[in-house]
Amino acid sequence: MPALSFCHCCVPLLYIGCDQPWFLLSEDVVDIRFDHLAEDEIEGPHAPFLSYPLFQKESTSLAMATTGVHHFQLTHSVSSIRPSTRTKLRPNSVRCCTTTGTTEAQNVTVKNGNDSLEICRVLNGMWQTSGGWGRIDRNDAVEAMLRYADAGLSTFDMADHYGPAEDLYGIFINRVRRERPPELLEKVRGLTKWVPPPVKMTSGYVRENIDLSRRRMDVASLDMLQFHWWDYSNSGYLDALKHLTDLKGEGKIKTVALTNFDTERLQIILENDIPVVSNQVQHSIVDMRPQQKMAELCQLTGVKLITYGTVMGGLLSEKFLDTNLSIPFAGPPLNTPSLQKYKRMVDAWGGWSLFQSLLQTLKRVSLKHGVSIPTVAVRYILDQPGVAGSMIGVRLGLAEHIKDSNAIFSLSLDEEDMSSIQEVSRKGKDLLRVIGDCGDEYRRA
Repeated sequence: MPALSFCHCCVPLLYIGCDQPWFLLSEDVVDIRFDHLAEDEIEGPHAPFLSYPLFQKESTSLAMATTGVHHFQLTHSVSSIRPSTRTKLRPNSVRCCTTTGTTEAQNVTVKNGNDSLEICRVLNGMWQTSGGWGRIDRNDAVEAMLRYADAGLSTFDMADHYGPAEDLYGIFINRVRRERPPELLEKVRGLTKWVPPPVKMTSGYVRENIDLSRRRMDVASLDMLQFHWWDYSNSGYLDALKHLTDLKGEGKIKTVALTNFDTERLQIILENDIPVVSNQVQHSIVDMRPQQKMAELCQLTGVKLITYGTVMGGLLSEKFLDTNLSIPFAGPPLNTPSLQKYKRMVDAWGGWSLFQSLLQTLKRVSLKHGVSIPTVAVRYILDQPGVAGSMIGVRLGLAEHIKDSNAIFSLSLDEEDMSSIQEVSRKGKDLLRVIGDCGDEYRRA
């Protein structure tokens, strides 16, 4: 029986005592600490993260680290789930369109009826604040967030369990309110996720957790709440989403969305008249699963995709071009949870030799346009049907890629570029058959 497990949006490496190939065990998760952090330095809604064992200097064991993340699950097999008999879903009122004006290529508005939210098409992913990517200094992290926002990269994606991500956003948004013009404040977006444990989804329980995120992020209304659910055999996800919709009606949430839901469950949710604007899923040149079943439903209904894993934790970069990871210590170390995770995805897709062919193709395209490999990789996915935005993880205060991210907006891949990339991508295995539909990698026992 598999033990404690976490989805991509938390710490996916904590999969203890299980042979599931998509997760790794690493004690790096406890490495994140805030230097020079005193309890009296943070007041109000940002104080809660001080209580996390992950962020106390005495926290050195994996066991203590896991206690700092209260959203967990015991994985269940979904192989016995049978599709239900339903009437065919009709197109609904969801629409997604690019904005007009000078930022036409940079921003996108996802809409569902009267609900709408404009976001930057390249999102700053804050999973890297949850541990395993290096020590984070609070002040340096917030300063980095300000630089990203000043550069037009003003949409931040986080979760209730990404370490101090929501608290950092709360500090950041207050700096924006005090130190930046109102025009920038209007453009900043904070998208968060809620990943509840398998308990009864009552109205009070849902409200309590959403209020906690609102306090941490220091906002009256969450721009977007993206909901994750572990076990499809438990239909409580419908109850939770209905309660979230009620909270949206109260003004506590602007838009309700999903993360890591498969096509079948997305259709069930829409057939229950639950308005969701997007589904955040893993999507890269290697992992084209969303373009098989999910994209068709998205095109029918207007629900959009927000993608993560698009640069595969950094594997889709010049750093790994012309390397041979089959020889110990011959290539760059896979020293972060994301590199370890996506290396296993490469293995499932076709192996390192085929991946090198892909990198070589991307390098030729990047040289042609004077950009980097990651820039090409993200542009390719943004040009896929149904995709509203793509995530790039940010190591706040440790490394920045603002220039590369902004280069995505001016890059236009021609037919030759798209065909050459597609040709290599199709040489890999069909990951829909190997792994399953979107999000199934987090539910397979």
